[in-house]
Formats: sequence, C-alpha cells, structure tokens
Amino acid sequence: MLVLVAPGQGAQTPGFLTPWLELPGAAARVAGWSDALGLDLVHYGTQADADAIRDTAVAQPLLVAAGILSSTALGDISPGAVAGHSVGEITAAAFAGVLDDTAALALVRKRGLAMAEAAAITETGMSALLGGDPEVSVAHLEKLGLTPANINGAGQIVAAGTLEQLAALNEDKPEGVRKVVPLKVAGAFHTHHMAPAVETLAQAAADLAPADPTVTYVSNKDGQVVSTGAAVLDRLVGQVANPVRWDLCMETFQKLGVTALIEVCPGGTLTGLAKRALPGVKTLALKTPDDLDAARELIAEHANA
Repeated sequence: MLVLVAPGQGAQTPGFLTPWLELPGAAARVAGWSDALGLDLVHYGTQADADAIRDTAVAQPLLVAAGILSSTALGDISPGAVAGHSVGEITAAAFAGVLDDTAALALVRKRGLAMAEAAAITETGMSALLGGDPEVSVAHLEKLGLTPANINGAGQIVAAGTLEQLAALNEDKPEGVRKVVPLKVAGAFHTHHMAPAVETLAQAAADLAPADPTVTYVSNKDGQVVSTGAAVLDRLVGQVANPVRWDLCMETFQKLGVTALIEVCPGGTLTGLAKRALPGVKTLALKTPDDLDAARELIAEHANA
C-alpha cells in the first residue's frame, strides 16, 4: 500500500521550484495561482533568498503549490492513504479531493498571513531535538515553558516558544538529546502563540464547501482516519494552535499496511523520519523532476487500484 505525504514549513530551500517549472504547462499554472493569490510564487520559488521564503506568509502557499504541482506530475495515481505535516495537511486535503486546488491555495494564503500576524506579536521560534526519550524530553520542555509542538517520532521532537526559552533549551538540553537544531520558521507554530490565527482561519473555512475524502485521510492531530470533509476542515483550522503528532500518523500507516511512502516536493524531511520509524517500507522523496520516473515505478508496484 502506498502513502502519499506532504511536508511542512521549513522544507523549502532557495530555488527549489525552478526545475519543476520546466515541465509542460507548469510555469503557466503557477503564474495563474500567483495572480489569484496576489503572491508571486514563481519569483519566490526560483529567485528569492532563504530569508524571503522563511516568511510564513510566503512559505506556506509556496509549499502547498509545490506539493500540488509535483503530485500532478506523477499522473493519475491511487494512493492507499494521504497525510501532511502541519501546513502539508492542506496539500493532503487537495490530494484527497476535500478541497480543489484553488480552494486549498486560497485557504493556505489566509493561513499564512494569519499565522505571520500572530507570530509578530512575540518573538518566537522552533527547534528540533534529536535523540533522547520522548517522555523525558516533553517533561523537560514543559519545565522550561516550551511546547512540544511537533512529536515526529523516530527520536525527534520539535520545541516551540519564545526566543529566550529556546536559548535556555540550547544551554540546558534534556537528558539523552544529542543536538538542538533551530528550524527555518518564523514563529512558534502549533502553540498558544498561534491562537489569534485560529479565529481568522475559522472564518475563511466557513466560506468553503469541502467534499468527503476520496482516499483514506490521516490527520496529524492524533493519527486518526477522518472520513468527512467537514471534519477535515475543522481539524485544519484547529491544528495551527495544537501540536502535530506525526508519530501517531506513522503508527496509523503501519496499521493500514503501508509498503511504500512518497513525499511530494520539497521532499526529504518525512521520508527521513519514515526510514527510521517504518523499517521495511520503501520511501522516495520528490526533490526534482528527475525523481518522477523512480516514483512512478514505486507507484506501479504499491498503489491501490
């Protein structure tokens, strides 16, 4: 069984969209999305530097656009399940037919703007903890006033909070943690710092008419399978201020019988976690169009009819 997944914020790198725009019709498609959103996705995906694409209001639409574009390049596929990490859940909602591409991009544009506005209230950020025991690390983070915003499995937890709290973490790591790595994000996402964005997103979601998922949709709120479009949309709204439980998503993949996992552009992060947490599962990250042929071969071997 094939699982199709979409990465979250921090996966973007300067120029990562450039080779994808060389595919037939891709540049025109992204240009059309840019016009609709009032955001030059072509510029940000090809020419902008790391600081420019770190901006939450830019990064989030850029990631969803890249995910949709690269998944479309795979052709007509039938994954056994879909899921996304953080903002990648909106990409997954498009995979599953809950939102069409236009609605998904419009929603993520509003999400990015709302979260950027919330992040500007207080200087905050996120750092990944590598190694250590999850229970020990979570207790240590709470002692420092930090939130375990992403529990990713495979020995990785992401802490979120103020810059002062993150500095204290760097000086006082939990027992067993090998390294603390600052992430390329502009706020403490999936924490109470994002509460102001929830209401804005709820208002935006109220104007949408979601369809029920056409494939199994796994929510990163708790790793549960969600069967209605209304429930998916409700979770998309609430997740901006609540932790991501990617560890539970991967547990669900195992229960569903996953045999292969493809991560859409800009792939790498989630396949890395899967390699450590899902032994025996074949993985492939779509980084450039050069990866498409190998991905199609994997799909032919593992996708559900």
